[in-house]
Amino acid sequence: MIIIKEFDYEDLVKATQSFSQSTLVGKGSHGSVYKGILAAQNLVLAVKRASFNGQLQPHPDNVKKLDNEIKVLSSLRDRQNPPVVNFLGMSRDLGSKENKLLVMEFMPNGSLHDLLHVSTSPPLWTKRIEIAVHISRAVQFLHESNPSVIHRDIKSTNILFDSNWNPRLADFGLAVSQPDSLSRIQPAGTIGYLDPSYTSPDKLSTKIDVFSFGVVLLEIISGRKAIDLSRAPSSVVDWAMPLIKEDQIAEVCDKRVALPPYMEAAVRHILRVAARCVSPEEENRPEIAEIVLTESCHFIERVRFPIWTMVLGSVNSFMLLKRKRIKSVKCEKKSEVGGEISRGKIILREILAELH
Repeated sequence: MIIIKEFDYEDLVKATQSFSQSTLVGKGSHGSVYKGILAAQNLVLAVKRASFNGQLQPHPDNVKKLDNEIKVLSSLRDRQNPPVVNFLGMSRDLGSKENKLLVMEFMPNGSLHDLLHVSTSPPLWTKRIEIAVHISRAVQFLHESNPSVIHRDIKSTNILFDSNWNPRLADFGLAVSQPDSLSRIQPAGTIGYLDPSYTSPDKLSTKIDVFSFGVVLLEIISGRKAIDLSRAPSSVVDWAMPLIKEDQIAEVCDKRVALPPYMEAAVRHILRVAARCVSPEEENRPEIAEIVLTESCHFIERVRFPIWTMVLGSVNSFMLLKRKRIKSVKCEKKSEVGGEISRGKIILREILAELH
């Protein structure tokens, strides 16, 4: 039996300054999230309550989704270091739907959507691939849990960063546990990320999460939103797929950040995985376990190894150059050696900077 920690409702109201706009950190289709500070316990929390939709009481559908989120997150919290938002508990049931609150660990570094589309400093390529691998492991965590969980709303706004900038999956209002009666669950999701073949309850499967994950991969690599009405085509899938098929990798990559040569193989692999994920034919999409395995292998073999090969190669070439120059006694030659070494330090700094 899972025991859910209960927080005093009035304490949470006080912690969020009565759910003031100044503490509002996120708003979704069925609930709003507030930053709460429990001074007595020295805790910073994220408190979610169902949306009112202009009514005096929370809308029943939103309450149902909040209940579902509590149910799913509580079933996942006993796993060690889960790659999803850390569920802490809920408010005490005081007999009012308005008083039902979900309490989670506070994610201080915003969402992937913010990082890609709002931040003035877009992430470097090693960070993008690291994020992609972490997200794939989060989806695998859900699909291989017991019971298995289908998120149904994987998107960049539902991927949050903890204090160490590790991405965590959030917002489980639409999530489905496999033992549930799937025949009664109507299709739901977000346009742009939603599998177009998910048109009826019997189409529900883990492959709809794989499709959404593929869209997120395209978003990470391209820097484009899933749906951008100011562009043609507006869908990142419709825009990117022809380019990937023609192996025009550079055209898909975010132009705000230069792609180093040693990252090209890893990025090409990520885009090929994304293309398989968003395939219109469900049977052509990979299982998430296969994605995790191939991404991890390529990240290590195609990124890290070439980086250190370049670093060591640069150092060796500079040492050989230095030995050759030492044989000469001319002052101007010594000056040239210093210039080469200086340029080498700049190259080395750039490579190391890309790693962080």
